[in-house]
Amino acid sequence: MHKSITSPQNPLIKQLIQLKDKSRERKKTRQFLLEGKRELSLAIKGGYVIETLLFFPDLFSESEAKAMQHYDVEIIEISKDVFQRLAHRATTEGVIAVVKTKSHELKELKLNSKNPLILVAEAPEKPGNIGALLRTADAANVDAVIIANPKSDIYNPNIIRSSVGCVFTTEIALASSEAIIAFLKKYNFNIFSAILQESEPYYTQDYTLPTAIVVGTEATGLTQEWRDAATQNISIPMQGVIDSMNVSVAAGILIFEAKRQRNFK
Repeated sequence: MHKSITSPQNPLIKQLIQLKDKSRERKKTRQFLLEGKRELSLAIKGGYVIETLLFFPDLFSESEAKAMQHYDVEIIEISKDVFQRLAHRATTEGVIAVVKTKSHELKELKLNSKNPLILVAEAPEKPGNIGALLRTADAANVDAVIIANPKSDIYNPNIIRSSVGCVFTTEIALASSEAIIAFLKKYNFNIFSAILQESEPYYTQDYTLPTAIVVGTEATGLTQEWRDAATQNISIPMQGVIDSMNVSVAAGILIFEAKRQRNFK
């Protein structure tokens, strides 16, 4: 028999609202809230530990909730009022889970390919851009995404939403630019830094060896560290009036050129 909570004033629900709204709370408890059926299945596929499942029976059936019991999950039925307080978006299919975070340390990064292709994003701030970068990386099946000098908590609900769950299925590491450059050099990666100045057109380069494609923010671009560390600075020739494009679009162009050269293996 599962528990039932009907009041948003319930102490557990108050705690979960904090978890949804505050990065500090997520870091302290090493937990985050996840919502939606697809996101739940991707988190399970990604090896995440689901601790508690909360469901609103009008949208998520009791039989669906019971199917989660073999994951050793606490199951709680919630009222519409509680569900609306916890849900980050309007269409969440009536399911919310409390999930354990992963550590994402660089030393724990698993690269299964002998010839890896990695996307590095330096200091991305906007959750929507981070989610889109993860989605792009998933579409190209890159071996890992490394975020340098992270400004956002990757379990921010907006990142989970905009990545459509790719945050759970992508190998992700977080570290300083200095540590990442040392890691890439140790493992003999070619580093291609996307920079407008002193660069070559991206399509003139060879991405068939172990490759890291590095992108910065639209506002400030990459720091000098990445310019100095680059095997080659690369750019996408602009043919319109403005001189930059959305970082996830740029990353997509560069990654898929690398995939084309590797014959989409």
